[in-house]
Amino acid sequence: MDKYIPRVRKQYKETVAPELMKEFSYTSVMQIPTIEKISVSVGVGEAIDNKKLLDSAVKELEQITGQHAVKTKARKSIANFKLRQGQEIGTMVTLRGAQMWEFYDRLVNVALPRVKDFKGVNPHAFDGHGNFSLGIKEQIIFPEIDYDNIERVSGLNVAIVTTAKTDEEGFTLLKKLGMPFSK
Repeated sequence: MDKYIPRVRKQYKETVAPELMKEFSYTSVMQIPTIEKISVSVGVGEAIDNKKLLDSAVKELEQITGQHAVKTKARKSIANFKLRQGQEIGTMVTLRGAQMWEFYDRLVNVALPRVKDFKGVNPHAFDGHGNFSLGIKEQIIFPEIDYDNIERVSGLNVAIVTTAKTDEEGFTLLKKLGMPFSK
């Protein structure tokens, strides 16, 4: 029985990696940048007052990513926000392997084109080390979310961590993998 290989992973191995090797004239295949992991997180500030919002955010994140979500806790107390250290205020998932490639495929080819008035993602959202961060205003752009059953519309943060050394390499990698950057 053949092991399942996601479509974008196959595209990366067959076309993108050889193109990157030629473009940046790498001497070893280990120098070719790839996506290492994708971290998806949701901050639920209202969870301080209403715990049900956090539970629904966890459920929705699990539907979107297909993986168990972890609740995150406040690192320190902030009196102005009535926040205490250790209170649960968010949720996150770290994707690796086949699930990561599947999520990237759905994000680029299904979810982002469903954004209202979409003109592309910001090409300047790199961190200086080839990693890309993307903020999504509404979780309802994902087809897994049933619009009638959501408690509230919330945003999510997507961090794509690559093995690229520079922003230029990371940009070229994501561009060749289909990320719709704005001009």
